Amino acid sequence: MALVTVKPTRIDKAISSEIAHHTNSEFEHAAQAMTWGADEHVLVALAAAGWLYTRLRQPQQRPLADHVLMISLATAVLPHLLKSVFDQTRPDRLTVAGHRRGVPFSGRPGDAFPSGHAVHMGALASAAGLLPPARRRAARCLAVALSLTRVALLAHWTSDVVAGFALGVVVERSFRPFTLLKRRPEPPRIRP
Repeated sequence: MALVTVKPTRIDKAISSEIAHHTNSEFEHAAQAMTWGADEHVLVALAAAGWLYTRLRQPQQRPLADHVLMISLATAVLPHLLKSVFDQTRPDRLTVAGHRRGVPFSGRPGDAFPSGHAVHMGALASAAGLLPPARRRAARCLAVALSLTRVALLAHWTSDVVAGFALGVVVERSFRPFTLLKRRPEPPRIRP
């Protein structure tokens, strides 16, 4: 049982209404395919594969792989905890016009806040700050695009996605001091 009910804003309702009235099934199918790129199961599997790869082939990248795996696990758990506290009806449960135009049903009806996909993408967009500039920009653009698929599918209100993305950034930045600490080199041993 949720403790707090979250209501969508006027802007949330206006954006969702526009999407519901102007979408089509081809657009919705494309958004459904893209949204898998931000799914917790896919991301945790990729992070675990990357972590294992660094153990075997790229030892200098281990701290970054540790960091990405830790934030992937944290952002996989956190939205579920928050959804047990917050109750908000998904926009796809409130549209008839959208369903006629191809909008699918997403997840549990009352689990709109926050967007778990956006939490993952916010964390990874923040972690992209550790990459070279070109890769950083590409990763951040992809993270924003994947997050917006949740709005396009009417799985979440815009504010759910914005809040989830911001929360992901906070999670990633909170983990940095623990996962990316520079380890001090051991002092040389003096042999007697």
